[in-house]
Amino acid sequence: MTRFPVTALRSVDLGTPDLARSEAFYCETWGLERAGTADGVVYLRASGSDHHVVALHHSECTELKAVTFRLAGSDDFDAISRNAVREGAVLLCAPGPNKAPDGGMVMSLRGPEGGVLRFVHGDVRHAPRPLRPEWPERLAHVNLNSTDVDRSAAFYERALGFRLTDRSAAMAFVRCNSDHHAVVIADAKLNGLNHVAFLMPSWEGVMRGAGRMIDAGYPIAWGVGRHGPGDNVFAYFIDPVGTVIEYTAEVLQVDDSYVVRGPDHWVWPPGRTDQWGIAPPKADHVKAAQLAVRYAA
Repeated sequence: MTRFPVTALRSVDLGTPDLARSEAFYCETWGLERAGTADGVVYLRASGSDHHVVALHHSECTELKAVTFRLAGSDDFDAISRNAVREGAVLLCAPGPNKAPDGGMVMSLRGPEGGVLRFVHGDVRHAPRPLRPEWPERLAHVNLNSTDVDRSAAFYERALGFRLTDRSAAMAFVRCNSDHHAVVIADAKLNGLNHVAFLMPSWEGVMRGAGRMIDAGYPIAWGVGRHGPGDNVFAYFIDPVGTVIEYTAEVLQVDDSYVVRGPDHWVWPPGRTDQWGIAPPKADHVKAAQLAVRYAA
């Protein structure tokens, strides 16, 4: 198996104009739990061992402030920073002690398309909570909009050591472990956040979580269905401040023997949007929401 310097997608930092409302939604409805607060930032954990999977910041508008990855070792900081700068990134914070509650060592970069990427090693872990089928375990992937999908995918490969797993007509799927993808890069007219996906223990969890969301007044934005690349079950929603979020499960596990497939392979019959053929076409307001969240300045 390829050695990946980045071993996991750890968390996302989201800017919200209504911090209290966002925290209440993610804790009371979505299924996360407060892990702590510091300097006005609210840290929310899932049921797994990650210190947090979402950090909520107050901001003037809904925005993506950062994506955080976990490194295999402290020696990987130097190689990633050197390779990333060579590929067009800007080093914002050299490796050093992390003063935030998740601890360990941290480094941050601004990627070529404007998003902040953070890298941690030795970060604090929790003892996992007892598994409940309707609560998220961890992040599954982050989907980022890009005006140049192939360039962005190449950055993840050349600078961060990811591998391309599949390429559809509109998206590139890249991985940093056995999950089919940790980052999805979507073709768009603007750079920014498309959506954040949370891993559920099973497809039953996706369905139960979707039911809980519907009961709370949040209809399914797209789905339920099963994706092509990654083979994962999905249900999409829009949070109270306009961020598109996804419950997903059964992400395909791959190794170095996996054969990358291109756009000619990932083709559906007319009118179909998923493998099963039950997910309806995505509504215009959902498509708009997937383009509305930009990178923080």
